Amino acid sequence: MSSTVLTGRVQVLAASGDRHGEILTAEALDFLGRLVDAFGEQRLRLLKERRRLADRLAAGSPLDFPIATAGVRADDSWRVAPPAPGLVDRRVEITGPPEPRMAVNALNSGARVWMADFEDATAPTWNNIVGGQLTLLDAVERRIDFATPEGREYRLGDRLATIVVRPRGWHLTEDHLEIDGRPLPASLVDFGLYLFHCGRRQIDAGYGPYFYLPKVENRYEARLWNDVFLLAQELLGIPRGTIRATVLIETVTAAVEMEEILYELREHSAGLNAGRWDYLFSLIKTFGHRPDFLLPDRAKVTMTAPFMRAYTELLVRTCHKRGAHAIGGMAAQVPSRDPAANAAALARVRLDKEREAEDGFDGSWVAHPGLVPGCQEVFDGVLGDRPHQMERARSDVEVTAADLLSVRRISAPPTPDGVRTNIAVALRYFDTWLRGQGAVALDGLMEDAATAEIARAQIWQWLRHRVIDRGVVLELLREETAALATRSPLAAADEARALFERTALGKELPAFFTTDAYGRHLVRRTQER
Repeated sequence: MSSTVLTGRVQVLAASGDRHGEILTAEALDFLGRLVDAFGEQRLRLLKERRRLADRLAAGSPLDFPIATAGVRADDSWRVAPPAPGLVDRRVEITGPPEPRMAVNALNSGARVWMADFEDATAPTWNNIVGGQLTLLDAVERRIDFATPEGREYRLGDRLATIVVRPRGWHLTEDHLEIDGRPLPASLVDFGLYLFHCGRRQIDAGYGPYFYLPKVENRYEARLWNDVFLLAQELLGIPRGTIRATVLIETVTAAVEMEEILYELREHSAGLNAGRWDYLFSLIKTFGHRPDFLLPDRAKVTMTAPFMRAYTELLVRTCHKRGAHAIGGMAAQVPSRDPAANAAALARVRLDKEREAEDGFDGSWVAHPGLVPGCQEVFDGVLGDRPHQMERARSDVEVTAADLLSVRRISAPPTPDGVRTNIAVALRYFDTWLRGQGAVALDGLMEDAATAEIARAQIWQWLRHRVIDRGVVLELLREETAALATRSPLAAADEARALFERTALGKELPAFFTTDAYGRHLVRRTQER
């Protein structure tokens, strides 16, 4: 059974777990409460504006660079803050959930940065959220070493990656914490608990509290984050500008406001990142009702597609114009024991990283320690001893809103294999997520929530435009559900199928599968214990 603990005005609506008291202190919860008091209503207003903008775009309003901020884009004088300690050289960054084994492997991997991900790579069970904060605290305190029952040891080395934390997005709530009867914004929980417990420790170690900000859709949401940073630093006595944040440009509405986002965060900005799958997912959410935005199989939408080239080259140009890092996308391949398959996968990763380095990116992401050496070799070849290539202004790049939206140049109907793959991958990922795991290796790739989002959104889009038959989809869904149940007796096959039906087969496309599944499954399970 769950319990209710009252500390100030913030209630903890879950049973206490091992060492939870180290994170959920009265002072930490009161700090969260003050952030919510200051910014909770503004967050709700911005989420309403998201929905209003989505409705306007669906009704045919054009998407373009804002006229109101033309002056910000035309003013060549402003720059973001210089790179913070530990974020000067970011040529290889590794990502993964904040759990002990991943933390040790990532910190020791040779990557310059570890992005500890509370968002797409973490299924937000209560134990995962609090446990993730404990993992980060232990890592910062260098007390995370442990051995498995089989005798395998995990110990931190001498040269460690810089920790950057990705909190959950503005749209999500943490239902195990309440204030005045309402759940706390999940973004403020993840951000606030890490800053409260580890911010000063990181500063004392010569670094700082650094963050990746997901799902930002416009300059106003970036401004809200900046206001949060200002108040949080004041409340904790941390020097202004110590917090640094890299924004993921993974929505099409953010793509036309890149400079404005940097401007709003400029004293706290650490650059921008190109998030591939979420960006494609955003295109479908925003324009999926239009036949000229019909995407082919997701495997065929490469980073060389014209509209993706426009997006990434604009990101590099924008960042370097303002003295900010431009960080490339994810290499999700998982090294294989099959030598031929492994060689082919590493060759694909190398080509992708060569393109990014040659385009001017200052670094890139990998999902597995085995990919770090290859990625570093590529960027070493371009950067040499330089920590970045911000001097490459890419003034040759000229991108219009039409370029960002030129999807019809690759528009094509799906293949039968593409339809089955999307159904199978979404089902298998939903199953693992519902059972508490947010990052999982599927078919040689390390997948997270972004993969499931694009997979189920494509099925919805193809059904809407009748380029696939609903009966065929239902039969494939039945077959893949049966295969999932056969392959794993512990699989939540029926729940995964129901989640797919709710989020991919309805008349409207839900904004995120996580909002539905979190309240329906993860919170309910905690409360029933």
